[in-house]
Amino acid sequence: MIKFDLDLWFDRGRQEQAIVKLVERVGLTRARGEYLLRLWIYLTVKQQLERDTRLKPPLAKLSLLDAPVSCSQTEAAELFYHDKERGSDRSAGMMLDKLAALRLIRKQFDGNITRIEIIDVPQLRETDPVEVELTITAFEPRCDAIPVANLLAANYNWMNRNTETTPHRITNLLRKWASQYDRGMRVLRRADNFNPVGFYLMYPTVPASDANFFTSPSKSLHLSAIGDVDPFVMAESGDLDCVSNFIRSWAIEREYLNRYRVPFLVDCQKTFITMQQDFPNLCDLYTMIIHPSYEQQASALGFQFMSRDRQLSLHWMYLPLDRFLALDIATCF
Repeated sequence: MIKFDLDLWFDRGRQEQAIVKLVERVGLTRARGEYLLRLWIYLTVKQQLERDTRLKPPLAKLSLLDAPVSCSQTEAAELFYHDKERGSDRSAGMMLDKLAALRLIRKQFDGNITRIEIIDVPQLRETDPVEVELTITAFEPRCDAIPVANLLAANYNWMNRNTETTPHRITNLLRKWASQYDRGMRVLRRADNFNPVGFYLMYPTVPASDANFFTSPSKSLHLSAIGDVDPFVMAESGDLDCVSNFIRSWAIEREYLNRYRVPFLVDCQKTFITMQQDFPNLCDLYTMIIHPSYEQQASALGFQFMSRDRQLSLHWMYLPLDRFLALDIATCF
């Protein structure tokens, strides 16, 4: 049982400010942001009280734990669902797994006790991150495949689909696609250590694959799916029958998104102009909205809704290439 009141240690006003930050900067749903915050407060207070039983509320600030703290599913359920009619220990355990899949917490289980720590991600720090200069360059399969795969996996983890195998699967696919046609693969990377913080993949498709853009989006989830058959076949350079491009990935880490969204999209325009030399009849752009945070961006660029999925929050969007190339990107945001 939880023996102290979280609101005394971190009042409601401060909680609301923290939740807004988590939702906006980390990209969580509000519910998951609340669960993460309650867990963070609880583990912090529990650790500090174990070391000093005379400690009194409130907390001066939320700081990262200096060691994992024990937390059972029962404790987590009381934290998450104390003000709700429904919420079991099993549900709390599944929520902890989702937070771990999003790389916000780390779980350790020794066969008897589960210990949890908050992961040190820049978006959770109370101080503003140090500005780092970024550059946009070509995708390098030998160096970029694994870090880019981990970046992209977060887009699928929010659905909790095959979170353990997705990064390995994406790594192999990225290297395969780069060997076939790499002009449409670009990386936004830090200038100091060359680590990728953004990536996009423009994937030209053969005409036989184009019918998939008009079917249920979940049938075309290949990066996070288990099946080996890719519903989209990449067109070969020089294919005059290729008219469609699948924007298969477009992602920037949230702390860099506002500053580098426009330069990255302008780079997309330049990439398509280059790709038109290889695919002179390219004219249709399709994208699948997987993570909700990118739907607003696509709409701002003029993408139109197409078919939606009945089971998952996925849908296709479409934009003529000529319209995209004519955009003044800076005026869209």
